[in-house]
Amino acid sequence: MTKAELKAKTEGVILDVLITEKGSRMSAEGRYLLEVAPDARKPQIAAAAEKAFGVHVLAVRTANMKGGLRFVRGTRRQVREATWKKAIVTVKEGERIELA
Repeated sequence: MTKAELKAKTEGVILDVLITEKGSRMSAEGRYLLEVAPDARKPQIAAAAEKAFGVHVLAVRTANMKGGLRFVRGTRRQVREATWKKAIVTVKEGERIELA
């Protein structure tokens, strides 16, 4: 499922599935990292995940990730990164969210 399909299917609540080292370790425990809309609430995230991936969500934890300054390599320029929100979704044992 592409980012555009996921965003359309969840009505803009879930923006992307984050594939990171930490996320890979957590997926073995039935927890998945998702990038969500900044104004999304936990019940909305749970409902969207159940609808999009066909799993039973047990818990949702959220964190606001603050953007900061990043230096552009080889120049003196600085770029401001955007603030975004991530969610850690725990699914019922034996169920999985397909990442790719």
